[in-house]
Amino acid sequence: MNAVWEKFCADLLDVGKVLEDEIVPQDPLTQAEGIRYLSRLLRYGTINCVEYTDPRWPQFSSAPNPNMMTKIGADNPDNVYMRANISGKYNYRIIGTRGTVPLITFGSRVNRYHIDGTMLQTGDLHIHDLEVDENGRFEFIASVDKPAEGAWLPLAPDSNLISVRQTHQDRRNEVIGDLTIECLNPDGEFVPLSPEEIGERLTKSVGIVKGMAETFLEWSRKFQPHTNEIFDWGQDYFQDAGGDPTIFYFHGYWKLAEDEAWVIETEVPNCEYFNFVLQNFWVESLDYNRTNIYINNHTAKLNDDGTMTIVVAAKDPGYGNWIDTDSHAEGTWALRWIKADSHPIPTSKVVKI
Repeated sequence: MNAVWEKFCADLLDVGKVLEDEIVPQDPLTQAEGIRYLSRLLRYGTINCVEYTDPRWPQFSSAPNPNMMTKIGADNPDNVYMRANISGKYNYRIIGTRGTVPLITFGSRVNRYHIDGTMLQTGDLHIHDLEVDENGRFEFIASVDKPAEGAWLPLAPDSNLISVRQTHQDRRNEVIGDLTIECLNPDGEFVPLSPEEIGERLTKSVGIVKGMAETFLEWSRKFQPHTNEIFDWGQDYFQDAGGDPTIFYFHGYWKLAEDEAWVIETEVPNCEYFNFVLQNFWVESLDYNRTNIYINNHTAKLNDDGTMTIVVAAKDPGYGNWIDTDSHAEGTWALRWIKADSHPIPTSKVVKI
């Protein structure tokens, strides 16, 4: 067998140990979803580590999109996630058309998932900070040194990634922006692919799978002892994993019997966007294309006093905003306030139904 391929397969086999961790539920559904989860992470890893790797000729890819079904680290069903591999050594021009999606944010990052499971922030830019012309077009520069004029996404010398979040409120009717990226100062010659180079890329892709799997396993390990509780863990914990600095995150763990419901009550702050998403043990959103596992500020029904009631249960209880557990007995969840003027902490309780 080819030595490069054999090493890749052996490395990948070792990643599967995450399925056997002591905190992982051993029921058939969680285990089946865990295997699918690792396959999704591998899809993400190979797209972004084997393909599109030269920072002199970057392209935006979108592995975590509805068609690719790659769900990672509390994915937002309303987001289209895009990314491009870059280097702080170069300068880049990003050109786009605005579309009709309400929110677009750009971030430069140091992606270290293959090393220690973190993604460090080195710069951020919001669509509202850009000039959009009458044709809906905009552009900006990404570089270490600030350009003399125009919009700028700061890079650090060790930045290796530009990430994009396009956030829907009404997924069926909104159009996402179209983006291109160009390196302005490429240097050196093109080097054809070699066995050594593809080996390095495959090793990095497995490192990405391992880093992501272990990072979000630790999230579940952290949340599990506080099942059906809601509090602020501290935002740095989530920002270090690549979170958007305009978002205030709540995350946690839920577990319910068939005749139980988890009732969440909260004030709703003045904000650009919010959502609540039910997830499985692997911190993946449940099947939002088929059933109602999340709500946002466009779909949520508020109470007469402006507060919001969320009811997580296997069956519709007939009140509040019902979130379907979709055959799951436990898992994780996420609540986001985006660009909010306050960050109310919801209260919750488990009741019999």
